[in-house]
Amino acid sequence: MTTDSLAKSYLVKAEKRLKILDVLFRDKAYSDVVREAQEIVELALKGLLRHVGIEPPKWHDVSSVLRENKKLLPSRALKELDRMTKISKRLRKERELSFYGDEDFIPTEEYDTADARDAIRDAKFVVKIVSAAMSGKAA
Repeated sequence: MTTDSLAKSYLVKAEKRLKILDVLFRDKAYSDVVREAQEIVELALKGLLRHVGIEPPKWHDVSSVLRENKKLLPSRALKELDRMTKISKRLRKERELSFYGDEDFIPTEEYDTADARDAIRDAKFVVKIVSAAMSGKAA
């Protein structure tokens, strides 16, 4: 398996998972939408890193690695780097809370339609940009 085929595999996985978000949203599983959106963004951005020849780190928010290597990014990704890294950082902060919660934070009670819609919008945006960047097309 080549680095590029693994990068494409990450993107395919992210694209397929986007479909899950609508199902979770319809079921009012808003905290699960947020968690799944985070994983989609993580997969897409790690695919982009692999696409440009960088082994992604084992942590969830790769914003710093993208910024450190921005000279290697395709122009389409570079143009949206600020927005993509903000999305990644925000969703990373929600990763554990949206899944496990805490004694004073019940995920099924804390997340609402607005949170879920934002997560869906952001995940779709990142996948669209990464897909365009990896294919060399304009998004």
